[in-house]
Amino acid sequence: DVQLQASGGGLVQAGGSLRLSCAASGFTFDDYAIGWFRQAPGKEREGVSCISSSDGSTYYADSVKGRFTISSDNAKNTVYLQMNSLKPEDTAVYYCAALGGTIVPRWRSLYEYDYWGQGTLVTVSS
Repeated sequence: DVQLQASGGGLVQAGGSLRLSCAASGFTFDDYAIGWFRQAPGKEREGVSCISSSDGSTYYADSVKGRFTISSDNAKNTVYLQMNSLKPEDTAVYYCAALGGTIVPRWRSLYEYDYWGQGTLVTVSS
């Protein structure tokens, strides 16, 4: 069975940091890019970042560029999202998902992804 297990969410003060993990299984990890999305209450799910498992290319939304860093440990089939300088507007449920095929520009669209994990809640207090 395909599984994407997101973890690492929690409550943090503004300016703080969190690291999210996405552990993947049940598919050929190197054949997919892994993306992170987030969904705040009452808002659409938006693409935050994506990484190619094959060549390590990374992509970021403008809203998180310079604050978030995505990385991959292919030996563990796990992708990480290091989130620094967190802001209250980063509060959302964060999801990871697997994208097969061409990454750019598809990575921003949630409809392009093949597999999804459950979300992990990140709450940033002011």
